[in-house]
Amino acid sequence: MIIQLTEQQAQAVAASGETPPTLVDPYTQTSYVLIRKDLYDRLTGEEYDDTPWTAEERDALAWEAGKHAGWEEMGEYDDDLEKS
Repeated sequence: MIIQLTEQQAQAVAASGETPPTLVDPYTQTSYVLIRKDLYDRLTGEEYDDTPWTAEERDALAWEAGKHAGWEEMGEYDDDLEKS
């Protein structure tokens, strides 16, 4: 199904910039997020992998999160603990 936006709706979508606009059904008050079709296709296409993460993937994510939290310097702290 294709729904054509009105001029006012198209302007509101354009004004939202990079943030996807939220649409509300006036009858049910259900909220929807409007994203471009190419993004939707990428999120739901063949390249999307929804299988459970492997131990290696979880470790890599934990390492990245620690790096962003400033834990890179923790190696020096660990070395100090081992010496005591």
